[in-house]
Amino acid sequence: MRRLLIVSFLLIAGCAGPGSPGPAPASAAAIPVTAADPVARGKLLVEMRCAACHAVGPSGESSLSPAPPFRTLSQRYPVANLQEAFAEGISTGHPQMPQIALQADQVKDLIAYLESIQMPPKTR
Repeated sequence: MRRLLIVSFLLIAGCAGPGSPGPAPASAAAIPVTAADPVARGKLLVEMRCAACHAVGPSGESSLSPAPPFRTLSQRYPVANLQEAFAEGISTGHPQMPQIALQADQVKDLIAYLESIQMPPKTR
């Protein structure tokens, strides 16, 4: 189940990598940690590493059609459950997604940002 969750996330949360549209991803170590707010740091992280393929904000469409907007992740599973996958460093066979390896504080910032932009569940 955990492996399926990781693979599922990799397919939907691929960041720009070699051969993909947009600028090359920034090194995680190169992201400045000047913002005091973890949500602001997480926003900067996804803007630098993921925005070439995904809609990373509260609105807009992903530039890569199979890459869903980050604001819809919670419709598939709890965003907080992704923390372990990011902490361990995840990779995928998907050619457009580089291996993701984040430091513990970056993982917390990423999760804080993702949780801040989630759309409310759809009512039927």
